[in-house]
Amino acid sequence: MDDMSDMKSATDAVDLTGNPIVEKLDALSIPHTTYSHTLSMTADELVSNVPLSSDKETHTKNLFFKDKKHGMFLVTTCTDAEMNTKELGKMLNLQGKVNLRLADEKILLEKLGCKKGCVGPLSMMNNSDKDVTLVLDEALLKMDKVHSHPLQNDASTALVPTDLQKFLKEIGVEPTMLAFGKKGEAPLPGKVPSSRPAGDKASKPKIPPKDKNAPKGPDKNKKQTKKGETQLALKWKKEENFAMWYSDVIVLSEMISYYDISGCYILRPWSYKIWELIQEWFNKEIRKLDVENSYFPMFVSKDRLEKEKDHVEGFAPEVAWVTKSGDGDLAAPIAVRPTSETIMYPAFADWIRSHRDLPLKLNQWSNVVRWEFKDPTPFLRTREFLWQEGHTAHASFEDADVMVKQALDLYRRVYEELLAIPVVPGVKTEKEKFAGGHATTTVEGYIPVSGRAIQGATSHHLGQNFGKMFDINYQDEKGDTQIVWQTSWGLTTRTIGVMIMVHGDDTGLVLPPRVAPLQVVIIPIVSKKCTLDKLSGHCEKIKKMLQDKDVRCKLDDRSIYNPGWKYAHWEQKGVPIRIEVGPRDLEQNGARIVVRFGGEKSDVSLDDLADIVEKKLVTVQDEMFAKALKFRDDHLVQVTEWKDFVPNLEKHNLVLTPWCGGEHQDWEEWVKEKSREESLENLGEGPEDERAATSVAAKTLCIPFKQPDLPEGTKCIASGLPAKCWVLWGRSY
Repeated sequence: MDDMSDMKSATDAVDLTGNPIVEKLDALSIPHTTYSHTLSMTADELVSNVPLSSDKETHTKNLFFKDKKHGMFLVTTCTDAEMNTKELGKMLNLQGKVNLRLADEKILLEKLGCKKGCVGPLSMMNNSDKDVTLVLDEALLKMDKVHSHPLQNDASTALVPTDLQKFLKEIGVEPTMLAFGKKGEAPLPGKVPSSRPAGDKASKPKIPPKDKNAPKGPDKNKKQTKKGETQLALKWKKEENFAMWYSDVIVLSEMISYYDISGCYILRPWSYKIWELIQEWFNKEIRKLDVENSYFPMFVSKDRLEKEKDHVEGFAPEVAWVTKSGDGDLAAPIAVRPTSETIMYPAFADWIRSHRDLPLKLNQWSNVVRWEFKDPTPFLRTREFLWQEGHTAHASFEDADVMVKQALDLYRRVYEELLAIPVVPGVKTEKEKFAGGHATTTVEGYIPVSGRAIQGATSHHLGQNFGKMFDINYQDEKGDTQIVWQTSWGLTTRTIGVMIMVHGDDTGLVLPPRVAPLQVVIIPIVSKKCTLDKLSGHCEKIKKMLQDKDVRCKLDDRSIYNPGWKYAHWEQKGVPIRIEVGPRDLEQNGARIVVRFGGEKSDVSLDDLADIVEKKLVTVQDEMFAKALKFRDDHLVQVTEWKDFVPNLEKHNLVLTPWCGGEHQDWEEWVKEKSREESLENLGEGPEDERAATSVAAKTLCIPFKQPDLPEGTKCIASGLPAKCWVLWGRSY
């Protein structure tokens, strides 16, 4: 292997000896440079983690598609290529119905011998059945070097394009060459390979003439083209590729930075301030309930963690263990907290002696580690996350039940009053409740576009189970020994991800004013004739007026950026209101107000500005909630027959059905498997990977507290038994 001194190398960390790609290249005497680097699951992570020294070199973006009729395709492009799956079938000249969908990891392993995140054109060596078509971006052949994974995503192999072609020829692969446009450019039609049948050659696509019916690429959008020049424009549309749009938004809006440990992320100041605002509101509210803040260690001994059998079984797959200290092994492994019941309750047993010690109500703000094995998603599913967890002990079931409902209502208010997101409060079924608890209540949200539900926060009635396990006893007024009744309840930084998904648009974040780090940004429109010196006094006056109203605001007087760039920047970060101040505003003693949500613009006088802004922030908050509520309600349907169940899931609906009771876990599992089976059949796909982070199967979300009328004689949608309640189902994150 050639030396790669200019790359981010970690050859000592990853052993490439015996790598089949490296061995094959060496056997064919094909020059290459194979080097180790930070593990990177996606092309975006790879570009960030492993910068290349020249723009004439490129990493690759690889997508593995399966179509029931047309077969399998590995599409390899430059990382800046525009990928439109709807157009891909046309570019490949596929006839008839085309349904290209990303294949699951099981098929990837079977056909290309590599896991998700490790695929690349070199993996075609493992396609012994020759039933996968390799599609290459023509732009790759114009590069000085192409870098691609050699079956593992902590290493890359750099080849000159002619050597890549030589390798493919030696393994019997003739790629289909297509011309993909760059992001921000109109897509280009591709070339049909010479191996196509003659009939296909005749229908080789040609560059269409420009006409009014031609598909409009991103460059047709004047506003986006301008923003593209400042490299601020999102590369993905929310409706076209929701997952990539989300990844784009959280990075470009400066909410998240990626870290070199998969599933762990850096919360940048813009997102952390949102969390702080939630904290400030929540602390104020729990103090009204006599809940006090505290802090407990993050480590828990194996004995303590395993004391409650059902509890530890529920968390066992996610527990991270510390087994070493320096070069030596610990005498006994210790766990990093997945939750704090087993950490806090031995202390409860020490502190609680008498009925006068009750209720004990504690809260802590902390981090938690749950070693998720599913695909991590920033904010939604991470290996480390921030949360608050409340833990209380009471003298009666009823007192504990009141606490459970009070905590849950605070969570409802966080979502609805702060984040402008409607939620459905309810109780979990026995199958879905907290491990080791008596009952779990929840608030369930709905994500537009994906049509999936998401658990917003939970409040658990723990009963006396943990009290018995940890000997949390007290003497009542009669002197008798009693076991306490307990609750636990938690809210996480998942709230931020839900907010982004619900309100964001193709420009970036759209922040509800109550949690916006900045509610107003003031931008002076500077020119040669009207300098910042002339405008600064006017702008500072506006800033002072807003601060006097407790409006979080900022004057962006940076001279290195022009006003257009600043507009785009703060729009992308979701600031609710922008105030523009130019020479005309100076003359008229006014300013222009531009609202991020809806785009309303108005010119106002300085005398009225502060009052108008204050009222507008309230109006925007209300309108954002109303819009989200209407969209959610439009996608919440009642279904009483099984034949209508899966079709409504396919319409991205939440489905409310009659149910025979939360204790019927067997029928709950039946619905999950039956809905998975029918959905996959409708999609023309094979079995679903059990490890899939987002399944097509439905699951129970909750038994809503607010129940529609249930006519006598109504049958359960699954079992046919008499229905006891309505239960809410959905596909879920």
